[in-house]
Amino acid sequence: MLLFNTLTNKKEEFVPITPGEVRMYACGPTVYNYFHIGNARVFVVFDTLRNFFEYMGYKVKFVQNFTDIDDKIINAANKEGVPAKDYAERFIAEYYTDAKGLGVRPASVHPRATEHIDVIIDIVKTLVDKGYAYESNGDVYFSTKKFGGYGKLSHQPLEELEAGARIEVSDVKRDPMDFALWKAAKEGEPYFDSPWGKGRPGWHIECSAMCKKHLGDTIDIHAGGKDLIFPHHENEIAQSECANGCDFAHYWLHNGYINVDNAKMSKSKGNFFTVRDIAEKFGYGPIRMFLLSAHYRSPINYSVDILEQSAASLKRINNCRGDLRFRIDSAAEGAEDKETEAKWLERKSAFIAAMEDDLNTADAIAAIFDLVRDLNTYLAGEPEKATLKFGLALLNELCGVLGFADEAEQGIDAEIEALIAQRTEAKKNKNYAEADRIRDELKAKGIILEDTPQGVKWKRV
Repeated sequence: MLLFNTLTNKKEEFVPITPGEVRMYACGPTVYNYFHIGNARVFVVFDTLRNFFEYMGYKVKFVQNFTDIDDKIINAANKEGVPAKDYAERFIAEYYTDAKGLGVRPASVHPRATEHIDVIIDIVKTLVDKGYAYESNGDVYFSTKKFGGYGKLSHQPLEELEAGARIEVSDVKRDPMDFALWKAAKEGEPYFDSPWGKGRPGWHIECSAMCKKHLGDTIDIHAGGKDLIFPHHENEIAQSECANGCDFAHYWLHNGYINVDNAKMSKSKGNFFTVRDIAEKFGYGPIRMFLLSAHYRSPINYSVDILEQSAASLKRINNCRGDLRFRIDSAAEGAEDKETEAKWLERKSAFIAAMEDDLNTADAIAAIFDLVRDLNTYLAGEPEKATLKFGLALLNELCGVLGFADEAEQGIDAEIEALIAQRTEAKKNKNYAEADRIRDELKAKGIILEDTPQGVKWKRV
C-alpha cells in the first residue's frame, strides 16, 4: 500500500514496525461544541483508513484523543456557569452521537488529556532534565532552537517559520518560537499539581503523552487535518523525539481543507456548519459520501447541491441493495453464474487498487458504482438466487469498508411492519381506499411501497 507521507513529501510503501500490525494515532476534537464539517473529514477519512487496513488483514490499534481541558472549554463552561469537566463531558457525549451517525467506529482507545496528567508531567520533567525545556514563572516552555529537526514536517527552516508565524508575545519566553508544555493556572481555572506549581498541560504535549502511553515511543502513522502540520504536529515531533530519543512517527498523513461554496469556512463569514446541523437536513449518510467522494488530500467544496448529489448517490447504492434483497426472495435456484461473478470481482480488484493508492476513495467509489451498474443489468434479466446473493454480499463488503451503511439494516419497526401487513390484507379484500390510506401513512413515515409481480417492495426516502 502506498501512502503520501508529509514528512518526506512523497508517496511511500507502507511498511509497519511490526508485520501485520498498525499503530495509528489521529488527533481528536477539542470538546467545547458540536464538531463541524471540517472536523468530520478527519474522523471519516482516518476511520476509513483503519477499516481498509483491517479489511486487508492488519491488526490495528487506533487511538483518537479528546482534548478535555483547554481555554475554549474553560471559557464556554464559565459562560454557562458549569464546571469545565462537566461541560467537556457533555460534548464528548455529543461527539459520540454524531460520530455514530457518520458511521465512524469508536477508536481502540479514546484517551482524555485530563486522564494523562502523570504521563504529561513525566515527559515535561524529562525535557527539562535534558535541557530542552525550561521553567518560567510557573510555565514550562520547549526551546525550539535546541531541536535541530524543528521544521522538518512543514519543510521550512526555523527562521522561515518564525517569520511567518503568529507568535504569542511573552516576557517569560526565551525565544518567541518556544511553546508551552505546561501553563501556570490563572485564577478561577481548573488546575493540577505539578513540580512547577498548580497548572495544566499545553495543547501539544497531551498528544505526545497519549501516543506514548497507548502506542509506544515510535508509532506507524500519525494523522490529522492539514491545518495541524504547523505548529501542532511540528511541536509534537520536537517534544516527543527529544524526550524519547527516537523517531516519533514513520508516516504523517494529513487531509485537505473544506471550503463552503468555494470560500474558506469560518464563523466570521457565517458559512460555518456543524455536522449536527447538516444531518438534521440531509441525514448522516450523505455527509460521509460527500467526505469520501474526493481524494482525502485534495481540498473539497461543501454546498447544498453537492450534499444533494451525495444523497442521490447513496440512494442509488441502497436501491440496488434493496432490489437485490427483494429478488433473492423470489429468484429461482440454480447453478451460480461464475462468469458473471468473475466480472464483478474485477470491480473488487479495482476497488482495492484504488484504496492501496494512497486511500483513493474517489476511485474506490467509482468502482462501487461500476459494480452497481453491473448488478442492475443482471437484475433486469432472469437472475439466479446464488449469484444474486454473491452480488449483494460483494456490494455490502465494499460499502462496508467505506462505511456506507445498508439502510435495510435499520429494519422496519413493529408498527410499520404491521401497517404493511394491513395494507396487503386490505388489497386482498379489495378495500382499496384503506390500502391507499395506509400507503399514504407509510409515505409520511418515509417508507415508499412498490407493488411488483413478486410482491410488495419498500424503500426509505
